[in-house]
Amino acid sequence: MQVPKPTDADKDRFRSVVPTDARVEVKPMFGNLGAFVHGNMFMGLFGSSLGVKLAPADAERLRAEGGGPYGPDERPMAGWVTLPPATIGTADGTRWIAAALDHVATLPPKARKAPKG
Repeated sequence: MQVPKPTDADKDRFRSVVPTDARVEVKPMFGNLGAFVHGNMFMGLFGSSLGVKLAPADAERLRAEGGGPYGPDERPMAGWVTLPPATIGTADGTRWIAAALDHVATLPPKARKAPKG
């Protein structure tokens, strides 16, 4: 499986729409970027695609509005939807990103793994 690499412009666009929230942390993920709340990823960059993790009903609504699968074609990530490119940086895109942050913030915090060795 080939993981697409984002351009610097893709990374800048991603960072520009990450919510300003003290709980949010942006980290590299396999050459891409992810935005996390309590250790759980709610927004990710996969090549030039920006995806969000939504509650099932919201995911269905976003798919109906043109959102697509997120992740590798062979194995898209369950519960994730790619934002239509035209919505990124708009009020609609901001609304979907906020919904993802709100949804994932309700999940139990991800436990940190013990260091090896």
